[in-house]
Amino acid sequence: MIRPKIPVNPLPTGFVTPLVHPTTAVEPHHTATPACGCDHTPAPATSSRVPAVRLTPAGLLTAVAAGTGVVLVVGAVLVSMLLAVAITGASVAVCAVVLRSLLNQQTRR
Repeated sequence: MIRPKIPVNPLPTGFVTPLVHPTTAVEPHHTATPACGCDHTPAPATSSRVPAVRLTPAGLLTAVAAGTGVVLVVGAVLVSMLLAVAITGASVAVCAVVLRSLLNQQTRR
């Protein structure tokens, strides 16, 4: 029968990342025994986080302008698609009326 052949790429075409193997085994350790007697790790302590992104006034203005631009472009595309559908529907309706009138004239004669 026909057997598919899997292509073999002898030379990598992109970056090859080496596999990372841990050198030591990581064993969980408990600082306090849990009340339930289960073998689970305790919840991590909460720490105060610093926001990852700090926006300057210029960066905030740029982000607002980019968001507004994206909204306007997406809105224009959606409105144009709606207009195209409306024009297509109207033209199909006109074609149906013309065909109906042509067929009615043939049956009367």
